[in-house]
Amino acid sequence: MFQGSIVAIVTPMLEDESVDFDSLESLVKFHIQEGTDAIVSVGTTGESATLSMEEHSTVIQKTIEFANNEIPIIAGTGANSTTEAIELTRNAKQAGALACLLVTPYYNKPPQEGLYQHFKKIAETVDIPQIIYNVPGRTSVDMTAETTARLAHVDNIIGTKEARGTVERIKELVALCPDNFKIFTGDDGTAMDSILAGAHGNISVTANVAPGLMHQMCKAALANDKITAKALNDQLSDLNKLLFIESSPIPVKWALQQMGLIKSGIRLPLVALNQNCHSDVTNGLKAAGISL
Repeated sequence: MFQGSIVAIVTPMLEDESVDFDSLESLVKFHIQEGTDAIVSVGTTGESATLSMEEHSTVIQKTIEFANNEIPIIAGTGANSTTEAIELTRNAKQAGALACLLVTPYYNKPPQEGLYQHFKKIAETVDIPQIIYNVPGRTSVDMTAETTARLAHVDNIIGTKEARGTVERIKELVALCPDNFKIFTGDDGTAMDSILAGAHGNISVTANVAPGLMHQMCKAALANDKITAKALNDQLSDLNKLLFIESSPIPVKWALQQMGLIKSGIRLPLVALNQNCHSDVTNGLKAAGISL
């Protein structure tokens, strides 16, 4: 069901930090037009950590409405409380999401068995396809390939987003997990190499601003067209780095603002991109052929 370029879409906000649903609708249409393969709503890039439970569910619901069945919607429903993650996942299922993305619990730093039991409990409680998500740079816990492989045999768990940022981890997952288990990278910088190593796609920050280019790169890599994939990836290379020059989604929201796609709102404790970084991000956008 899911492969290729999957955008971890931003949550547009007005200057008062309220959600800008008009811009969200425009962004969803933008991704449909540009060929993005699926959308993750309210993931890390969507500022899930600072949306209220009600906002979280409403943004997912509205994204599904705006998509109008023209692009698959995956709902970000992870939390460091298993009970809260179950509630968010139930809400997403009721709203019509095709799958959910659940991050490893952050801050409380569970052991591997705790991670296994957390995801198993959610999968057994809510009957919807679920993609588990490892991002140790954000959560301070690294779910091992072995734990992921255990979870790959749990009903409703259909895949993983691996954002450790190494192709070696992707290769471990490919070797250990069943063939029908979907493996996505969550690291734009190694996305091409990860797909060539057996991943099924990229859940991407960069696709927010370069959706067509990211889609084509992923498509070429999935077809094992290494020459085309590398040429496209070279265009994205600078942008992949510069969109993390400060904590994401700070740079990507600033870039989208310069493109005229969203307003300037971002929610505290995040703030607008430091002025010293503006020219670097602008140059990265231009290198990717993006008009400002």
